[in-house]
Amino acid sequence: MRQKPLGRTGLTVSELCLGTMTWGNRNTEAEGHAQLDLARDHGVTFIDTAEMYPVLPVAAETVGRSEEILGTWFAKTGRRNEVVLATKISGAGQKAVRSGAPITPETLIRAVDASLGRLQTDVIDIYQLHWPNRGSYHFRQHWDYDPSGQNPEETLAHMEAILETAQVLIDQGKIRHFGLSNETAWGVMRWLRTAENNDLPRVATLQNEYSLLARLFDTDLAEVCVNEGIPLMAYSPLATGLLSGKYAGNVTPDGSRRSRAPDLGGRITQRVFEAVAAHLGIAATHGLDPCQMALAWLRTRPFTVFPIIGATDTDQLKLALTSVEVALPPEVLDEIALAHRAFPLPY
Repeated sequence: MRQKPLGRTGLTVSELCLGTMTWGNRNTEAEGHAQLDLARDHGVTFIDTAEMYPVLPVAAETVGRSEEILGTWFAKTGRRNEVVLATKISGAGQKAVRSGAPITPETLIRAVDASLGRLQTDVIDIYQLHWPNRGSYHFRQHWDYDPSGQNPEETLAHMEAILETAQVLIDQGKIRHFGLSNETAWGVMRWLRTAENNDLPRVATLQNEYSLLARLFDTDLAEVCVNEGIPLMAYSPLATGLLSGKYAGNVTPDGSRRSRAPDLGGRITQRVFEAVAAHLGIAATHGLDPCQMALAWLRTRPFTVFPIIGATDTDQLKLALTSVEVALPPEVLDEIALAHRAFPLPY
């Protein structure tokens, strides 16, 4: 597996990032450790988690469990220094985490300390804001997105206070870099400007949803990230399993993610199965596994992308890991481009 520079951080990481959001409810500690062992055997050196994981559901009794499982693997194996570790603080409104409290300097400090304890490490390499306090158009909120109620002066003051706190945490050796998630082009640029104007930590990474079916990133945010040297950490690169074909025909396999979230977080729409069928057809025509095709496509993008792969068993994970061996010929890319034009925003 190739190792690539992580933006302007000076860090080098694997071209795939291992996600952990199923560990602690859909996966046991032993299964999480097995995934970590397999990923490292395949050259993965980049791991992403979050204080609120596991999900489906997010529950107060399991908040932090994914970090704990990762921490016990570090303690058992002594391999913490082999990986770049990213985690996240939950934004406002997630009732299972600090009763839905917003991100503030105080909650940031408490959250970092709690994550360090669960992860059994002294430092977090990339510390991210899971979503902005002001809200955004992510999580399928773009259909009714209305930014008119935002208070830009309040937002900018918040950004400066958070970056000042991030600088303190960096100076204390608790975090190395500051990242964002579920942000907008305006938001990223204001974070960057605030950092530059005040000599504070610069945005290192952006983690947003991105896949063959979810391509909101392709325009303004792509331009921002290319010109500012910010890599995309792409979550849900298989569209929560839709691109595997397991839900084709509008079915719900037992034990699947859809059995816990029937609409897959708003991704099940009238048009989505047509879009899925188009991509499954391309994969079948060219003798490709659809999951590997979807992940290989991400490596062809004109900006730096690190897909975050997640799995509930090691067979699924191995399929994703070996996608790095797949190269898509021009005719496949041309057909994918046509499918995107036919189904540009299926959810």
